[in-house]
Amino acid sequence: MEISNEIPAKKSKRLTSVVWNHFERVKKADLQYAVCLHCKKKLSGSSNSGTTHLRNHLVRCLKRSNYDVSQILSAKRKRKDNTIGPSNLGVPTIDYEEGKIKDEIFSPVPLRIEQELRKEETNQTINIGSVKFDQEHSRLDLARMIMLHGYPLAMVDHVGFKVFVKNLQPMFEINNNGAIELDCMAIYGKEKQKVYEAIHHLHGRINLAVDMWGSPESSGYICLTANYIDANWTLHKKMLNFISLEPSHTDDILSEVIIKSLTDWDIDRKLFSMTFDDCSDYEIMVFRIKDWLSQNKPLLKNGELFDMRCVTHLLKSIVQEVTEACQNVIHKIRESIGHIKSTQAILGKFNEFAHQIGINSERRLVIDCPVQWNSMYLMLEAAIEYRGAFSLLQEHDASYSMFLSDTEWEWATSITGYMKFLFEFTSVFVGNKYTTANMFFPEICDMHIQFIDWCKSPDEFLSSVALKMKNKFDVYWSKCNLSLAIAAILDPRFKMKLVEYYYRQIYGTDAPVHIKEISDGIRELFIEYSMGSTSLDQDSAPSGSSLPSSSNVTRDKLKGFDKFLYETSQSQSMASDLDKYLEEPVFPRNYDFSILNWWKVHTPRYPILSMMARDILGIPVSTLESEVAFRNSGRVLDNYRTLLSPDTREALMCGQDWLKTEPEASSLTFSSSPLPLNVEPVNL
Repeated sequence: MEISNEIPAKKSKRLTSVVWNHFERVKKADLQYAVCLHCKKKLSGSSNSGTTHLRNHLVRCLKRSNYDVSQILSAKRKRKDNTIGPSNLGVPTIDYEEGKIKDEIFSPVPLRIEQELRKEETNQTINIGSVKFDQEHSRLDLARMIMLHGYPLAMVDHVGFKVFVKNLQPMFEINNNGAIELDCMAIYGKEKQKVYEAIHHLHGRINLAVDMWGSPESSGYICLTANYIDANWTLHKKMLNFISLEPSHTDDILSEVIIKSLTDWDIDRKLFSMTFDDCSDYEIMVFRIKDWLSQNKPLLKNGELFDMRCVTHLLKSIVQEVTEACQNVIHKIRESIGHIKSTQAILGKFNEFAHQIGINSERRLVIDCPVQWNSMYLMLEAAIEYRGAFSLLQEHDASYSMFLSDTEWEWATSITGYMKFLFEFTSVFVGNKYTTANMFFPEICDMHIQFIDWCKSPDEFLSSVALKMKNKFDVYWSKCNLSLAIAAILDPRFKMKLVEYYYRQIYGTDAPVHIKEISDGIRELFIEYSMGSTSLDQDSAPSGSSLPSSSNVTRDKLKGFDKFLYETSQSQSMASDLDKYLEEPVFPRNYDFSILNWWKVHTPRYPILSMMARDILGIPVSTLESEVAFRNSGRVLDNYRTLLSPDTREALMCGQDWLKTEPEASSLTFSSSPLPLNVEPVNL
């Protein structure tokens, strides 16, 4: 803005603050002003006003960011008035007549300003040096934000977003939807290389989780996630692929898709196990994958530990069995609650009955949500507490026709007990995203014992429901109990003692036979690790350096000899890692115990057993997170992502997963590194 009738103010003392590099001090009548050299805004320049409000203005001044400090100083000198001299600013002396700089070069201004500001009386930290705007870096920051938070690519075309960005940084040029998509693909490529290198520098094995997704359009997707423990004993989960499937996909297609992914990532020889999301539907697919893997390298323990199943899917399947078997009772309770809530008169009468018989429950009657099975449990639990009030309502309300008999109320009570157990069990599995496999064996054994007790119910209806649940569970138990038991044994707080404790309750007099099966299983696995303690390093080598196929065949033929040689030599040598580990007392149980830290510390003492522990503890027991664990259906992709191309969809899904697991400091990068701005507002 123009300033008329103003003359440079005579300064009684030298202006030492570097803020005056950006302001001209002028006098008008008896008032003094500070005029910004960038935007010409006029602020108070009195010595009593201080400089805090001037620094605040510089933080907000958009025109200042595009100026170089040397240009500011040059503009001030050209005024040839009473201003601060160069010697006072610590910059080279300029010969105005000759028009050239006598010294060699200006010193870096931002550093100078930071040093001078620290000398000021304020404790504020501020950077008012010139900041160079980086269009490309800011564009990639925008793409990374979209990928990290799952925002739609089309947000860059939204008017509100454009206005916000332009007001925030007018120099930023917003690209269109297609350009942002390319930026996301570029980020995906770089992050994928990081994941690839992390996996191939891994000396341990990988456990792969396979999860099926759906969509509102009935399209299918398969998600593959690698679970592994690194050399620092940190558990990682990295999504490798998110693949679109044809609506008519078969088990053959699924197995081919998974095999192709294993080949693309070159991890087929590093696999320890695969966790699938169903207990019975994928038998053919699992058989084909195991057969293909065995052609290159025999699976550990003859593949007995390879095929794991998701326990959360098992629980949802068991809940479905309960719901179908008890649908009449559940329907009556649902209709009874609906009748009570139909009018205020009936609701008031019901509350009066509840008060009369001393029901002071804080629970409120609610109707369950059709898509969330845990809401059905909450509905049943509340209804059971108001059973007496329902009985009184039946006697005094002729319009109430969906009442339950005494037997049905007993069934409802037992069913609620079943649901409560399954609800609490599911909460344990989904409560921690990075839980190791050793934590699940006691939970699974408790479930087994509970099913056995429920099947002994004298009520024929309840025992039949319990039997259906147990049949589902038995399929899971037959596939997974060995892996879970070995994982528990590798917990120094449990060892074989936990297996002995639970198997005596589960199998009774047959317990010794089953305990021996677990003991033999872990010893056979340990022998395989002992014989092939260096094989993982060989597997990590590039495919071009692998031995010819004929050598593989010879080595496989002599596998039995290797085992014989190891077993016969053990009697002449010191006790093995496993023997030493099992003979030592169990570690005290406490809430602060970390099994990964324990094995990290004890790796030198148990070099071979620690390799085995690292692979087994990384087995994913559940493939579902909390937001879908209680949903009756599986995971469903949102409408926005279903419209994307398969490559873009996979890039955004995998990229989001990778960026979320990165430390905050490394996942958020900026085009410049200014000091934090922390200034207090000043009222002028």
